Amino acid sequence: MRLFLDTSVLLAASGSRRGASRFLITEASGHDWELVSSDYCDEETHRNLPKLGRPAAIAWRNEIKPRLRFVRTDLTLDKPLVFPKAKDRPVVITALASRSDWLLTLDEGDFHAKLGHEVYALRIATPGEFLLEQRARGVL
Repeated sequence: MRLFLDTSVLLAASGSRRGASRFLITEASGHDWELVSSDYCDEETHRNLPKLGRPAAIAWRNEIKPRLRFVRTDLTLDKPLVFPKAKDRPVVITALASRSDWLLTLDEGDFHAKLGHEVYALRIATPGEFLLEQRARGVL
């Protein structure tokens, strides 16, 4: 299963050893979850890491980033997408272009409120929501 991780998840995982974002990343290989993000999210993460302090930067470099596969950001889509948040549009389009099954984000206001919980079969959830669903399905 391919999971596309938004910048908010990458920052949360880097900033805290506890929580769904870090758990998801550290447990992915044991559950056949392919973790994908984009060069756009990588750049955003690097830009915002200093706000979280040195331990977050170390965690990002040594524990988080090596577990991810980064794809080039796509800016075009062969289907209509009405999504008013310009800075987050590349995230949704790249998640769709990478054929991800899930887009995981902590930015519920911009993603859930504007797109709902699915767009073109791409499920949108927080890491916690994703993990709860996996538990309900008996995967965890």
